[in-house]
Amino acid sequence: MMKKFEKKEENSGIDGLCRIIEVAVVERPSQPLKRLSFSGGGIKAAEEEEDGGEVFLNPPLNFAMVDNGIFRSGFPDSANFSFLQSLNLKSIVYLCPEPYPDANVEFLKLNGIQLFQFGIEGCKEPFVNIPEDKIREALKVAIDAKNHPLLIHCKRGKHRTGCLVGCLRKSQKWCLTSVFDEYLRFAAAKARVSDLRFMELFDVSNFKHFPMTFSVSRRYYQ
Repeated sequence: MMKKFEKKEENSGIDGLCRIIEVAVVERPSQPLKRLSFSGGGIKAAEEEEDGGEVFLNPPLNFAMVDNGIFRSGFPDSANFSFLQSLNLKSIVYLCPEPYPDANVEFLKLNGIQLFQFGIEGCKEPFVNIPEDKIREALKVAIDAKNHPLLIHCKRGKHRTGCLVGCLRKSQKWCLTSVFDEYLRFAAAKARVSDLRFMELFDVSNFKHFPMTFSVSRRYYQ
């Protein structure tokens, strides 16, 4: 459970400026942790007995914090559910066209998490257009504080997720060099020129009142 946030100074990499960021400090809860058990009837919550040992939570592939209340990752599976529980998520933005798996849907219901799906094909062709309308609608959901804490994910957390986060960064007035650096940190050798071009040309003029950073959601403390 996230109990408190510490402020740290970070070099932004832009003109030598620094900014203050808030870093979550994760503490072990005093109450027994809940674990998820799986059976033919679905997912059930159960109490885990404390044995004095450490508790290990397994994050999804390419998991990272984007901003206060916004996270990103690849597709979470059942091994990641306990970790997602620790984030107290309120919403998930899913960027793939395929139906959400039954086990994941059951997990969302059990934890009161709302699913927003924007079906974007994961095409590898170099000149295929990325649907700007879907990215724009997904961005509106992602920046709405009423939906936080929120997880953005696609299949690998690289291209579709990277494009959405890149557009979010442009709206936060990041320079293109920093936007591309963040994208490349996740896409690495799989980076696509079409993604970079899409982010470069994405028009953020409709997001004039976009916050430079987001406040901490009260749900963290629940």
